Formats: sequence, C-alpha cells, structure tokens
Amino acid sequence: MIDTIIFDFGNVFINLSQEAPFDHMRKIGLTCWNEDLDSLNKRYEKGKIDELQFFKAFQRYIPNRELDEIREAWNSILLDFPLYRLEFLQKLATKYRLFLLSNTDKTHIDKFEHKVGMTFSRDFYQCFEKVYFSYEIGLRKPDPEIFNYIINRHNLDPQRTLFVDDNRHNTEVAANLGLQVWNLEVGKEDVVDLLDKNW
Repeated sequence: MIDTIIFDFGNVFINLSQEAPFDHMRKIGLTCWNEDLDSLNKRYEKGKIDELQFFKAFQRYIPNRELDEIREAWNSILLDFPLYRLEFLQKLATKYRLFLLSNTDKTHIDKFEHKVGMTFSRDFYQCFEKVYFSYEIGLRKPDPEIFNYIINRHNLDPQRTLFVDDNRHNTEVAANLGLQVWNLEVGKEDVVDLLDKNW
C-alpha cells in the first residue's frame, strides 16, 4: 500500500513537444544537436551554469542570433497544462504525501510560471510537500543520488513510495532502488488514470 508519490513534471502534468525546440533551433541556424550541447544542457539542468552562460554557449552554434530568439526556441518545448490534472492533484494531496521531482532549468520554470500565471503555479506547487527541481539541488535523474536524496531527507519507505515518470531510464533506476514505479506512456495514458491501477 503506497502512502507517498513522487511525480515527474514534464509530460506528466504539463504537456511537452520534445521536437519543437530542435525544429525552432534549425530554423534559426542550428545545424545539428551534438555532444557539447547535450553536456551543456545537463550542466544547466544541474545548475552548474546560469542562464546567460547557457545561452551564450548556445550562441556559438547559432551565430548572428539574439539571445532572446534562442531562449524563445528553447521554451517552445512547453505546451499546455490541463486544469483537470491540477484538480486531480489537489484531491490526491488530501490522501498522500506528494513530491515533485523534475529535470529542468530555470528558463523553463520561469516560462511555465509566466505562462500559467501566479495563481495556477502557486496552487500547483502547494499540492506538494516539497518541489525538487534539478537545477536547484545540483542532481538530476536518472542518477541514483537524486532518489536517495529525497528518500533520506524525508524518511520515505521506498516500498510504499510510487515514482511516476515518462522516461524509462528514470523509472528503471527508481525500481532498482526499491521504489514502486509507473512508467507513464505519453499519448496512451494520463496521470489521472493513477487511481485506476493497483499499487
């Protein structure tokens, strides 16, 4: 019987278009995504570099483009956050300990909060006992350290904790650490189906 749920954010609550940033980047001159950009993204998600450093480094691959253009392309990944998911979460918060655990960066969170507004974002965050963004704690999924960090900090019982994420790498690591997992299949499942399953 679970008493705690750790949720991913993107494609669980807010819908994402994974391809949109790359399509937008190509339109403004990026020829291809490479290992350097991948490393840069991971460092930004861990808070190792700030927003200006991130986009200036990106600018090396898209010369003659303003930082705002690159930021806009980067933020195109963020789509809508359906109200029914927030309402579901608010009901769930009365029955379970809830945590949010997201690999993300400051740019995306600032854009999300601006996009949905202060009231919506506050209502969302208040559903959780604690919100963990990778850029704030210097850890990211699927590193086992990030799961152990939350388990130890909040004295969670992994066997009574459900981890919900759309990325199989993340759920596999969590399962190996003893957590219950739901690898949510985007487009086939919705987070509001959670209570229909036997945990």
